[in-house]
Amino acid sequence: MENVTDPRLTGPTASGAPKSKIPGASRVREGSRVVIIGGGPGGYEAALTATQLGARVTIIEDKGMGGSAVLTDVVPSKTLIASAEWLHNVESADELGIVASDEPWTVSFPAINARIRDLATRQSDDIHERLSGEGVTILNGKGTILTGIGDNGCRLVLAKLADGTEQTLEAEMVLVATGATPRELPDAKPDGERILNWTQMYNMTELPEHLVVVGSGVTGAEFAGAYMGIGVQVTLVSSRDRVLPHEDPHAAQVIENVFARRGMTILNKSRAQSVRRTEDGVIVTLSDGREIEASHCLMAVGSIPNTSGIGLEEAGVTLKESGHILVDKVSRTTAFRVYAAGDVTGSYPLASVAAMQGRIAMNHSLGDYVEPLDVSKVAANIFTAPEIATVGVTQKHVDEGLDAVMTIVPLMRNPRAKMQGMNDGFIKLIADSSTRIVIGGVVVAPAASEYILPIALAVTSRMTADDMASVFTVYPSLSGSITEAARQLRHSVDAQHIRELFADQA
Repeated sequence: MENVTDPRLTGPTASGAPKSKIPGASRVREGSRVVIIGGGPGGYEAALTATQLGARVTIIEDKGMGGSAVLTDVVPSKTLIASAEWLHNVESADELGIVASDEPWTVSFPAINARIRDLATRQSDDIHERLSGEGVTILNGKGTILTGIGDNGCRLVLAKLADGTEQTLEAEMVLVATGATPRELPDAKPDGERILNWTQMYNMTELPEHLVVVGSGVTGAEFAGAYMGIGVQVTLVSSRDRVLPHEDPHAAQVIENVFARRGMTILNKSRAQSVRRTEDGVIVTLSDGREIEASHCLMAVGSIPNTSGIGLEEAGVTLKESGHILVDKVSRTTAFRVYAAGDVTGSYPLASVAAMQGRIAMNHSLGDYVEPLDVSKVAANIFTAPEIATVGVTQKHVDEGLDAVMTIVPLMRNPRAKMQGMNDGFIKLIADSSTRIVIGGVVVAPAASEYILPIALAVTSRMTADDMASVFTVYPSLSGSITEAARQLRHSVDAQHIRELFADQA
């Protein structure tokens, strides 16, 4: 959506934003009242921005500050993955000449989950303390936007608090950042014990004997890899022809090969029809009649936005067919003085994007300098082992005819990777054919989330392959492969070589 306008809206439009980048510029409306519904990354980052601009901010949140991202999603899952990664490194230690006489490392699953819950709680408490210290009012409850406009053009928000009381809040600006919840299938309802969604995985006290993961997207692949890493037999059910069907195909191929090599059973082109409890486990029935017996099943089949029952449509907020809130590039909805941020908008389901949308919403609504959201510059990461990090133009764009050149440098060519026993992964760069401006990149490597930054900077700054190739890098280092790829991009790239490279690994 390019333009959502309302003649009653005050403040700059996306195209007419003030040019000053000085915080507290004259157009900022200090003292404005802001109500934020939802305390996840979109909500709490918006609150910090708004308070810095002099607004009076109230957040309504019923789960705890940080929302699902901190309490049941991003922080917990990546903490689990950290334990799995450590064990994976220990397993491959013999490649580096480190041999143990026995097996000293065992998995304490209750300890792993206890650590996960503790870290999530502490992170939530830290966010709460930071917001309180900045003067943000935090209400424990749920918020609903009321129909109609109050005095002086204010929005009215009803806060239903956990203690049973209610408050009606007036606000010049309202931000909806209510996130999303796991999608459920009619014949595979989670029970929190044997059939689980990803928010329920951290209360288990015993390590699953055999975990079936239904769904091979980012969430499914991350959990499947993590549980395999801590010693669980894993079967991954994918309705598509490969794992991570929406990601870079070369990267997905590497991950699928690693999964299979390490012992995971992968059922591609298989659709789960139902999941039912047995006395001591589950039976997953596929659409072709096959049955899989296991101890547990994780349903990772997407999410749905939390947009029902909070007065959105009644207040004039347009929802997409999917239930997501329609917003423009500065986070405005179609309703007067109502903005939205995060998973509820259907943009990239990333905490970083939610936070950026929240900050943009406050900068725009309060009259400060703002740059509209540009998703072409979003850096994303999948926390498998190895990780997959991406930014900018994708392989799909190239395959569909984009006039671009591409090169891939295998990780096994890198001297530092050899020293550390890293055999799987690559650096991919994509550049405009005529200008050789870098427009996209992929890193598949341990800690790829760290190595994507220089490529993201190149894409954002419109650096050429020459610019990247002329940068000094440390020798030996994994980042050295980035400049090696840039040097290759300066010249014609042999696409047939790339196809042959991955054909050998198929």
